[in-house]
Amino acid sequence: MAHTTGTLPAQRTSDPILTTFRVFAVLTVVSLLWQFVTAGELVTRGSTVAESFEGLHSAGAIVLHVLSGIAMIAAFALWRLRGAALWPAVTALVVFVLTFVQAYFGGGRTLYIHVPGAMVLTIGAVAVAVWAFLPAARTRAH
Repeated sequence: MAHTTGTLPAQRTSDPILTTFRVFAVLTVVSLLWQFVTAGELVTRGSTVAESFEGLHSAGAIVLHVLSGIAMIAAFALWRLRGAALWPAVTALVVFVLTFVQAYFGGGRTLYIHVPGAMVLTIGAVAVAVWAFLPAARTRAH
């Protein structure tokens, strides 16, 4: 006779859409940190070194487009499929669009637009990432 412990089968406690959203929201913020570091090096270094950092900054922008785009898709999936709040999805969309605006205005003559845009982009990305870990995201997403 087999011995049973009387325990129930393990229930899935995590939502793959919420997990995806959390991962890519955090990676978006980390990518922005990379952008700040490389931008700082562009401003403070000589022209030879700055050229290499410009390439790193440009590559980081492409990564930021991808990461923020996936976070945005996951945020809309949470809203549409799980009944989560709409504002994080809309904010994630604004962040995604702003990454392209930032890339467009990334030249030396338009830094007066690029730098404040980076601040707005960062505030939006951090707000989305913070919301992803609040209890409201978890309870409304199930």
